Amino acid sequence: MKFKANSRRRALEYEKDWVQKWKTQKTFEKSVEQRPADNAYVFYDGPPFITGVPHHGTLLSSVVKDAVPRYQTMLGKRVERVWGWDCHGLPAEVFTEKKLGIKDRRDIGTKISLEEYITTARDNMVQTSSLWNDTIDRIGRWVDMDNAYKTMDKEYMESIWWAFKELYNKGKIYEGERVLMYCTRDATPLSKAEVTMDAGAYQDVTDPSVYVKFKLTNGNTLLAWTTTPWTLPANTAVAVNKDLDYVEVKVGDEQFTVAKELVQKVLTDEKHQPLEYEVVRELKGEELVGLSYEPLFENRGEDAHKVWAADYVSAEDGSGIVHIAPAYGEEDFELAQREGIPVVHVIDENGLYSETEWRGENVWEINKTIAKMLHERGTVWKIDYIRHSYPHCHRCGTRLMYRAHPSWFFDVQGQKQLMLEKNTEQIEWFPEHLKHGRWQKNIEAAPDWNLSRDRFWATAMPVWEGKDKDGKKHQIVVGSYAELKDLSGRELDDYHRPWVDDITFEKDGIHYTRIEKVLDGWFESGSMPFAQFHYPFENKAKFEANFPGDFISEYIGQVRAWFYYLHVVGVGLFGEAPFKHVITTGVVAGNDGRKMSKSYGNYTDPNELMDKFSADSLRFLLLSSPLLSGEDFALHDKDVGDVARKLSMIWNMYDFFTMYAEVDGWEFDPTKPFTTNPEDVHNPLDKWIISRVHELNKHVSEHMDAYNLPVAMSEFLPFIEDASNWFVRRSRRRFWKSEDDGDKAEAYCTLHYVLMKLSVILAPFTPFLSEELYQNLGGGGESVHLLDWPSNYTVDQLVLDEMGTVREYVNQALSIRAKERLKIRQPLASVTVPTLGKFVNFEDILTEELNVKKVVQGGELTLDLELTPELKREGLMREVIRHIQATRKDAGLNVDDRIVLHLSTDNQELAAAIAEHEDTIRTEVLADGVSTDKLSYEKDVKVEGADLQVSLEKYSA
Repeated sequence: MKFKANSRRRALEYEKDWVQKWKTQKTFEKSVEQRPADNAYVFYDGPPFITGVPHHGTLLSSVVKDAVPRYQTMLGKRVERVWGWDCHGLPAEVFTEKKLGIKDRRDIGTKISLEEYITTARDNMVQTSSLWNDTIDRIGRWVDMDNAYKTMDKEYMESIWWAFKELYNKGKIYEGERVLMYCTRDATPLSKAEVTMDAGAYQDVTDPSVYVKFKLTNGNTLLAWTTTPWTLPANTAVAVNKDLDYVEVKVGDEQFTVAKELVQKVLTDEKHQPLEYEVVRELKGEELVGLSYEPLFENRGEDAHKVWAADYVSAEDGSGIVHIAPAYGEEDFELAQREGIPVVHVIDENGLYSETEWRGENVWEINKTIAKMLHERGTVWKIDYIRHSYPHCHRCGTRLMYRAHPSWFFDVQGQKQLMLEKNTEQIEWFPEHLKHGRWQKNIEAAPDWNLSRDRFWATAMPVWEGKDKDGKKHQIVVGSYAELKDLSGRELDDYHRPWVDDITFEKDGIHYTRIEKVLDGWFESGSMPFAQFHYPFENKAKFEANFPGDFISEYIGQVRAWFYYLHVVGVGLFGEAPFKHVITTGVVAGNDGRKMSKSYGNYTDPNELMDKFSADSLRFLLLSSPLLSGEDFALHDKDVGDVARKLSMIWNMYDFFTMYAEVDGWEFDPTKPFTTNPEDVHNPLDKWIISRVHELNKHVSEHMDAYNLPVAMSEFLPFIEDASNWFVRRSRRRFWKSEDDGDKAEAYCTLHYVLMKLSVILAPFTPFLSEELYQNLGGGGESVHLLDWPSNYTVDQLVLDEMGTVREYVNQALSIRAKERLKIRQPLASVTVPTLGKFVNFEDILTEELNVKKVVQGGELTLDLELTPELKREGLMREVIRHIQATRKDAGLNVDDRIVLHLSTDNQELAAAIAEHEDTIRTEVLADGVSTDKLSYEKDVKVEGADLQVSLEKYSA
């Protein structure tokens, strides 16, 4: 094959071209189909939300999800990659409600029918934005988006029903009541993971911190502390720590009981100035346990309004006495369940008071007012205000409350030990510290999973309920559409609400209707490994043969979310961890270190960034950044530009190669592959660079096999620097020389081989550059991405070591030159180095690189810095050659054009230097003739302050 010199295209041009060519040629499909089905590598892709917009964070995930499968494909694995869409849940409902102008959940079913609401939600989900397709193509990711699964698909939801019933039958799903994070705007409970995975869900708020007087029936008063005065109407108990020391104190005309350690902190006025008080007596907390007090509001029965012991009460803050409203606190509810304390609800599902004088008022809007009113009435002794972080709904932004709510739960506690064991046995994490760090601790601390939601657009919970004639509740859990048809005689085109709600049936004299709950969207996401295949109704053998999956990757927040739910469902259903290898990335921040935000203006649109610098440059930066070690990383445009500049060195080498190949008529013959063994070449430079590229190959392989992408990437740029600024630069004379003594041909073969090899090793990471380079170099076959991963790692370690030593000598000596301000063009008499090489010619390299006359083997490295007149004249000659070469370039001459040259100067020292070294000058600049007259191209320059006129033109015989 013959090459075209300087045929490089702009990255923007060839990247977009290759997207279309790959589509036309179905290269991605071929990369999958050409690998055997019995050698599968299973990759799970967490579905993004369908109405979301691609951003740097999703592109980071996509780049990782592309690089690893590309590498595994080249290893011979069949890596099917199918896109998925997350369609259900609160994100979709919030999107739909904005579209419909709904601001209150109660409008659904009144102002707008549930059928219209669900239909609108579904229509929103099928309008897949082309922006996703275009951006995924632009970043170079290969994934099947045409056959993407959707969590709202009928088949997907049937697999969810099957999973729910399987888990129910295993005793892993139960119905119960617990205090949960609850959104009053959306009128549904949320799981902790939903809230904690979103850092922005916690916002600072100011709340009244009140001290409430509970009058004991024995005449004393307990001073209890709370930061939730809105819960006081639901009070049914007070708690103390039985082991704490308490004191009764007299303050003015009033007498209170508080924890001894907190007296001075509590007894201040509202300006935080200390109050005078008298200690009446000291007592242990256990003396208070069992006492009764007067209700603050309504009497809640004989088991209410007593003092209880609770270990969670401490003397760290407040008064050491807490008020108990079991319906609105996790620990309060557990205490109530254990001790039989009444649980009272005073707030409805929309966050409005259902009783008391504040009936119909929103809890958060009236909270401070309640505190002030109770203070005026004397129920509250003192009000302070605190600023603290409090959870908000991650979708609608509403402040959450903790609320006892009847729900369905996954019994995580019952399988927690197995989940921990499977993590230890089966899962390899990168970064590794997550395995027994955040991931393990998350499992250890996990509560039972709240599976149900009181919402609309989601997979309907497949539970039908009825009561017998005695009023006893009966439930049937349905695991398939066929089973529901057998029970009801009905089948549907769509099993969403409200249509599935209309299905009722009779069994054994009991009328069954579906409970109006839907499933948490994370249950759908956690079921993705099998639900995407409509398992077990279809693809049974395929799924079972390929479970657990080999690889997943997402950002760090998914440790608490998608990764966790996959693990819960996988262990619950199949007794196995659902994945083997995990790469967890950090968070991409804006250029100011803050979260990327349009309002901050702290990032460039990723498509603009790719068009400016190349998709490959963005990919390379992300894959080699701290993000791949799980750390956060601020993305600066300049960093992408720096990578683009360094990768362009590959094209500089390519241009150099093709330029001389055209001059010499050198062609690549793919039928005669070049040796891959450095021992088979003769020039030490060739042995070295072949060993270096093989060393790179081995390095990338070893670390990719360990899923350590940042370290796998770490040697690319140093290698490119070595190849360009050492091998090519040191080999220039080999390409320039007119005679072909075998060494020149070897230089061509070596550089071609190294560039070709580099194109293959870079393929998983910079797919566009690799393809363009591979094809330009005459690579055989349709695509570099259809090749096998190279496994020939032959390295000449002695040559690598010696070349490393001589290069270190060069660096040390150049540092001395720089310190002494001696230009490299100024020759020096000698350099002394500790050792010389046996395989690498130290003398030639050091004399040329350091511009010294002699190399001496001796002690430590030193340079002879004395400048004789002869050395000074030679230095001037080198400056003259530099100016002539620059003038040749300015004149538009080709590298192999011979010239006629005229030099003129009035400086005697410079003239002497030119005369003394005339032959060298003529040889270096390809001057076949010297003229005494001015020629067609002139340029005036300065050489060490002296004027020199350079005049030249192309030589014609």
